[in-house]
Amino acid sequence: MIHRSTAVKALIGVAALLVVAACGSSGSSSSSGSSSGGSAGAPVKGGNLTFAAVQDAQSMNATTVFDNNSIWIFEQIYQTLYTVTNNGKGVKPLLATSYTMSSDKKTYTFTLRKGVKFSNGQPMTSADVKFSIDQNRKATQGWAYLDSAIKSVDAPSPDTVVIHLKFPWAPLLADLSIFANGIVPNNYGGETENQFYQHPVGTGPFKWDYWHKGSALKLVRNPLYWEKGKPYLDSVTWTDVPNDNTRELQLKGGQAQVDQTPAWSTVASLKSTPNVNMFLFPSTQTNYLAFNENVKPFQDVHVRRAISLAINRNALVKAVLFGNGKPANSLFPPQVPYYQKATPGLQFNLSQAKQEMAKSSVPHGFTTTILIASGNSDYLTISTILQSELKPLGIKVKIQQLDPNTANTNFQDQKYDMSLTLWTMDIPDPDELATFAVDPKSGAKSFFTSYNNPTVVKATHDAERTTVPAQRQTLYNTVQTGAANDAFMAFLYYSPYPYATTSNVHGFFVTPLGNMHMEDVWLSKS
Repeated sequence: MIHRSTAVKALIGVAALLVVAACGSSGSSSSSGSSSGGSAGAPVKGGNLTFAAVQDAQSMNATTVFDNNSIWIFEQIYQTLYTVTNNGKGVKPLLATSYTMSSDKKTYTFTLRKGVKFSNGQPMTSADVKFSIDQNRKATQGWAYLDSAIKSVDAPSPDTVVIHLKFPWAPLLADLSIFANGIVPNNYGGETENQFYQHPVGTGPFKWDYWHKGSALKLVRNPLYWEKGKPYLDSVTWTDVPNDNTRELQLKGGQAQVDQTPAWSTVASLKSTPNVNMFLFPSTQTNYLAFNENVKPFQDVHVRRAISLAINRNALVKAVLFGNGKPANSLFPPQVPYYQKATPGLQFNLSQAKQEMAKSSVPHGFTTTILIASGNSDYLTISTILQSELKPLGIKVKIQQLDPNTANTNFQDQKYDMSLTLWTMDIPDPDELATFAVDPKSGAKSFFTSYNNPTVVKATHDAERTTVPAQRQTLYNTVQTGAANDAFMAFLYYSPYPYATTSNVHGFFVTPLGNMHMEDVWLSKS
């Protein structure tokens, strides 16, 4: 999950939640080769694309997974009733074509797209939709909270789905666009849940081939895909390449066609590298320093505030992003609806930081550890800077580097003191991030920090049931201000998505929410 940089006045309340057409938001790019657009001519079929990823996927079970790599891979297999628009600010129909809403805003009737089949040849019907949404609703961890307003799902006819709500729910269409509500066969096609996710089946443009964990995951073209003529590629393979330098070498050598997240220090040089396209896609990404409140002394708000105040975010943007970003002031990124620019985020003030430490339970400092993924040069730079910045507070920071998959698991299991983490929105509504981050009962234990402020939690859930945009803004202001003052995480910076591709890759585009429609990607013939 994950970040942006222009304030959005998009309103996702039920009254304003219209299905909008996709807008042609484009990423910033620089290259010495051809662009990812259509300048190379008409798309051609064929070719195998290799995607050098920063870490392996964690799971193909969409209802429980938290890591971005898994999400962005299985979004090529599973599809939802609605999907995010290219500008990241609304939703548009995908497996549904339209809906009607009752006058009390508590019943939605969806018409399904005709002729859609799963990759195994089975027709998709309303029974599959009901089963899929019900599976997410009853998940004990993960994303069930996004469907908490749903009272029941009915399938009165093969092409009709009716969702009954307990109460009006502002972000319903946005919530239905999340990967966790992706449509899978009814009753997992006769398999157990565990069996199914060993070789999952969906309606998406690609279908399962293999997963050699810790090495590579491959999807192949789905010949039954409902969108005529797509996908263009024969296959997409995601390789596990945590080292920044190795990914860059593979890109330049042609072993990979996409480098996920090149190191910021290499962005300028990649822009002038022959046969490489360097993209900075607008994003909803925010980077944070998380504090585990189960570990002393991070239960102490003064300690957390002191650390947050000691961090020079402008210096981080220069040293880590090489100027490609901006300091974060809020839990929310600026592209998310209801972002409040005036949120009093704790910015660099060493004098105030020392005052907070003096009020804390450890006024003379303490020793702690920051958990980061190995091979991530940016995280190592941030950690090294933090070591220096926290010394004046008497805080000695040890850096613990673990392989990305283990680091991710330890973070989610709350086996850490401090950890660098990030978030990318998955839906065009703040509900997902707000509940995930501040409600300890959400299934994510408040972004795996165990933070708990009842006032902030209440405002978060009141905003879900409020369909008046101005009232939602007031409630989300309470969330943002409270979270900033409590410093349950130090909000570091907002940044774009950096991706580098070989110049024979066309149609590659990343939405501000991180989604990639790989069905649109094609390779020039050499």
